[in-house]
Amino acid sequence: MASVPVYCLCRLPYDVTRFMIECDGCQDWFHGSCVGVEEEAAAEIDLYHCPQCAVLRGPSVMKRRRGPAKAPEQDPGRPARTGSAQFIRELRGRTFPSADEVLLRPSGAQLTVEYLEENSFSVPILVSRHEGLGMTLPPPSFTPRDVLHHVGADKVVSVLDVGRQAELRMRLGDFVSYLGGPRRERVLSVTGLEFSDTRLSNLVQTPRIVRKLSWVENLWPGESARERPSVQKFCLLGARDSYSDFHIDCGGTSAWHHVLRGEQIFYLARPSAANLALFEAWSSSRNQPELFFGDQVDRCFRCHLRQGQTLFIPTGWIHAVLTPVDSLAFGGHFLHSLNIGMQLRAYELQRRLNTPDLAKFPNFETICWYVGRHLLDTFRGLRENRRHPAAYLVLGARALTGAFRAWTRREVLAEHEQEIPETVRPGQLVKELGREIRLAEVNWEHWDGLGGTGGDWGALGETGENWEGLGGGTEGHWEGLGWNGGGTGRHWDRLGGTGRDWGEHWEGLGETGRDWDGTGGTEGGLGWTGGTGSDWDGMRGDWERLGWTGEDWE
Repeated sequence: MASVPVYCLCRLPYDVTRFMIECDGCQDWFHGSCVGVEEEAAAEIDLYHCPQCAVLRGPSVMKRRRGPAKAPEQDPGRPARTGSAQFIRELRGRTFPSADEVLLRPSGAQLTVEYLEENSFSVPILVSRHEGLGMTLPPPSFTPRDVLHHVGADKVVSVLDVGRQAELRMRLGDFVSYLGGPRRERVLSVTGLEFSDTRLSNLVQTPRIVRKLSWVENLWPGESARERPSVQKFCLLGARDSYSDFHIDCGGTSAWHHVLRGEQIFYLARPSAANLALFEAWSSSRNQPELFFGDQVDRCFRCHLRQGQTLFIPTGWIHAVLTPVDSLAFGGHFLHSLNIGMQLRAYELQRRLNTPDLAKFPNFETICWYVGRHLLDTFRGLRENRRHPAAYLVLGARALTGAFRAWTRREVLAEHEQEIPETVRPGQLVKELGREIRLAEVNWEHWDGLGGTGGDWGALGETGENWEGLGGGTEGHWEGLGWNGGGTGRHWDRLGGTGRDWGEHWEGLGETGRDWDGTGGTEGGLGWTGGTGSDWDGMRGDWERLGWTGEDWE
């Protein structure tokens, strides 16, 4: 039986009910009460050194103040600090492009997997009435005290102190008392009440489309020894003027939000390559509290979500949320197969930013391995029945195999090994899934399945700038093929082949670009150059089973 990890000077296991702070020297965690650090004071510490590290590295480093401690918003020489009363006033008075420019607005009954496959899930979706969404909700008369009754007063939840944009841990009973009190010295909102394991879960059923798409709902094995991620059901309790700054949802998940009482205003930015780079730079900036990210991007859209409406936010969209009146909302996060590449890009971005554990998707890499195994079985079944996988699945499988290779490189394997399920053989899965991807591409008659008109590529929600994260190559490789992001099948004619030849020419280009490069020789005139003889021989049997002979290749 594995031993339970222990922390702090007291060497006790992790206790969710007690505030802890991480030492930037030794990376151990310490109870605030054991090292004399109060939770509210922790937000003012830039680098924390535990008692032992303080001897070697010096005392903890405090953040530099950017204005008077009591009322920074009164300093006319500085921008309003994010979350301050002045910031909220200014934000309320600003104008933004309407999200109607980008939103899809189906009815609840229209929002199906087929609808998303046809229209893509690359822009936000607003459903005005919950009827037809297949979800269960309490009545609009449901209050925070009803939440308290179904969850319990002692439930410890994550609370955002809006004025400081700092996370606190608080008993739900204490928060509800604050919300119903006569005076509020601070603006607080509950951001982390996942209630799947409470009686409240019996009153809330997630939207049907979420249940159909969710990897966790459909692909997490019941017999898994690992903890099942619980991010599907959140209750959001926000006081008037609550504000959550720009972020990407955990692990690049998509999200659903339903306002039961009150209203919320979302500020949305596309996950273009340029915007993601700006977001990463902004997140790392020491001036972040004084910089409004919406001013950094070319278009920041405003979406006013009113009582009874439901918003679905796609993978990777960067967003902030203002709560103009006391509100109660339900929501959740889910991973899916419609845009795997963007999910992986968002995950790696969050890893580079050292996103806190509370904001990460639990066991993200583990669920990816389970999905990889599922896609392998799916591709095999389709091939045996002479059918082809959807284009977004091929692109997603490519992105996954690229991630698997990156996570299992010898020099970084130790960082990722603990997330590989015991039932998965990584090397074998990568090899077999890569082979199924190549076979799917070889058998694509006229490339109909991959959208030879360019418009079909657009339906996938990917623009030219996103191919680097999805296709295993770079944007330059695609441009070398004549792909310009919006062209038609004739742009591919530069390859010199006919519809029958696409599989051969594509196979000649290789899976990732670099796999095929290297020796300068060719095999049968097709440009095979990157593998070894054993690589080619290992595939010979598969080609022959498909009816390909040496004469065909020549």
